[in-house]
Amino acid sequence: MSSSNPLRDAQDRRLPRIAGPSGLVIFGVTGDLSRKKLMPAVYDLANRGLLPPGFSLIGFARREWEDEDFADEVYRAVKEHSRTPFRDEVWQQLSQGMRFVQGDFDDDEAFETLKKTMQELDAAQGTGSNFAFYLSVPPKFFPLVVQQLKKHNLADQKDGSWRRAVIEKPFGHDLASAKDLNEIVHEVFAPDQVFRIDHYLGKETVQNILALRFANTLFEPVWNRSYVDHVQITMAEDIGIGGRAGYYDGIGAARDVIQNHLLQLLALTAMEEPAAFDANALAAEKTKVLGAVRLPKDLAKSTVRAQYAAGWQGGAKAVGYLEEEGIDPKSTTDTYAAVKLEIDNRRWAGVPFYLRTGKRLGRRVTEIAVVFQRAPHSPFDHTATEELGQNALVIRVQPDEGVTLRFGSKVPGTSLEVRDVSMDFAYGESFTESSPEAYERLILDVLLGDANLFPRTEEVELSWKILDPIEQFWAKHGKPAQYESGTWGPVEADDMLARDGRSWRRP
Repeated sequence: MSSSNPLRDAQDRRLPRIAGPSGLVIFGVTGDLSRKKLMPAVYDLANRGLLPPGFSLIGFARREWEDEDFADEVYRAVKEHSRTPFRDEVWQQLSQGMRFVQGDFDDDEAFETLKKTMQELDAAQGTGSNFAFYLSVPPKFFPLVVQQLKKHNLADQKDGSWRRAVIEKPFGHDLASAKDLNEIVHEVFAPDQVFRIDHYLGKETVQNILALRFANTLFEPVWNRSYVDHVQITMAEDIGIGGRAGYYDGIGAARDVIQNHLLQLLALTAMEEPAAFDANALAAEKTKVLGAVRLPKDLAKSTVRAQYAAGWQGGAKAVGYLEEEGIDPKSTTDTYAAVKLEIDNRRWAGVPFYLRTGKRLGRRVTEIAVVFQRAPHSPFDHTATEELGQNALVIRVQPDEGVTLRFGSKVPGTSLEVRDVSMDFAYGESFTESSPEAYERLILDVLLGDANLFPRTEEVELSWKILDPIEQFWAKHGKPAQYESGTWGPVEADDMLARDGRSWRRP
């Protein structure tokens, strides 16, 4: 009978990774992100047995709440938004470690109370003085909160314990502000203590890009300029700005989505194979490819910005962006942005990467489409293949996570006709366990100190170096184009691809 190897079993990646003694402090705990994503994710992790028995959750906000009020708020958020079924025994154990600290971000007394609360939880819950600080606050408050943590010695790591800072996007609004923010944060926290959240990187399908490319011999040999015609990366939303006018106006689609989500997807799609699947190796390859991105010389023909106008969305009349409550009628903020980028390296030379994002588009979808070149020679008559498009591998990030491979097949019958067909892999059909929410994965990785899925300082700054010239060009050249709500964007974006002899996919 074979014996088990304890060392091998301990290193088995298939075994669940369980966080050690720890706690999470959420600044801005009364906001939508905390209520809809963070608090439910903490419960779902506990429900899956991935948090330690004494895990503690501290909320910090201005509300006049007691600990019990905070626990009630978490309870409601969990009941409404958690992914896994509610179990009373899990809730009872989790709620024992919940505390609330009232105060403003400039309130020294509140931060001293936070310090005492953390010490009390160390004694009562056995958190081992290991705490992550989640800054679920507007970016303008990042420096203040970080400096308060330094002032009250809350960022100090003593006797083998750890402290970590979790920062939500946007990481600045241009390269200069990103550098300033990084400098402020790194005065308090070392680089390995800082976790910049890009929730897209926590999605199963995004992680599957690496598995698809590097665990299969089927795709990697054709993943280059010899076979790929172009790549399209799309993040489309079917909603408008909602009640986010104060945040969105002046930021826009390119800063909100392209600078982080879409350039990260580009990096994962285009990067070389990392030496290992660890944070340093992944960051090294992503940094290389982002550093090789080049803008086309003619930005007027290779970029498009636009705003949604009135139209119909889901059978209901939708107002235009300039008619939204809280928006300046003269605003030039983009709700749609499309850019053409090139990568100046041997693998991708001459292959355009088209990135687009927008609000009030045809449907909610995020996908990466790798579109292959046409066959160099076809023995078929033109009439036999006139309905045949280009082969494509489409990675669906949301909402129906999976991968589609489009290729040509003969139509049944006596005549010879070749038409596009698809092979489809869907996560929901191939695996019995549902995919965890992105925030579940990312919060657990923070508690474990695993930085694989978090952009590094260099990646953030390189992304701004790519976007800044585009934003500066737009600021000098007229108003945004317009597109009707419920459509797939402005005609100018279609023209951008048509000049290259290509067209956008209609997901």
